Amino acid sequence: MINLTIPTGEIVGILGENGSGKTTLLKSIMGLKSLFEGEIIMEGEPVMKQYDKISFITEEGSYIPDMTPIQYATFLGDFFPYFKMDKFIQLLEYFEIPRHRKIKTFSRGMKSKVEICAGFSKGAKYIVMDEPFLGKDIFTRRDFLKMMVSSLQADETILISTHLIDEIENVIDRAIVLQGGRIKGNVYIDELREEANTLESYMEKIANYKQDKYTSLSD
Repeated sequence: MINLTIPTGEIVGILGENGSGKTTLLKSIMGLKSLFEGEIIMEGEPVMKQYDKISFITEEGSYIPDMTPIQYATFLGDFFPYFKMDKFIQLLEYFEIPRHRKIKTFSRGMKSKVEICAGFSKGAKYIVMDEPFLGKDIFTRRDFLKMMVSSLQADETILISTHLIDEIENVIDRAIVLQGGRIKGNVYIDELREEANTLESYMEKIANYKQDKYTSLSD
């Protein structure tokens, strides 16, 4: 069982090895996976009643391929009462995405950028991201992180699942480390810095990872 409380206004990294439960946790938060026990409460109410406050950004994408980005944004505006068209257009320009080409003609990387533009334009207080960096080159990842930090409002909360711990260590406020579907680590990055520690070494200790393991191959 996972017992976790996340205050408003934090950028939280959901980290762990493959199969640790990161995607399961995020999909459970979104109501896309059933819980065997317990519940997920947001601002005192079940999450199912507050979908207009949550934005889910996934590598799988939720865009409609036959639409252009502008058509897709108009479609989203009908479902999300706080959708911000001006912000969506601003992000399209930031990522250099054409407004009036059908999304199905885009590369994989461009499609994922459309997903990010939409996710950050829904006016949601809670932004949940599952491996948003997959398929993106290093420059796109840098642009995305800069955009994410600069656009975050004081009352917004971000949960981000990723394997790229080196790139997000200076961005997140807090790291939640999962192992076998359970929380094995819960630490603020400032605490690690005060201990002259790194997120990578913190996770290695949790995983009981041995850096000299490769030497056994040469015996």
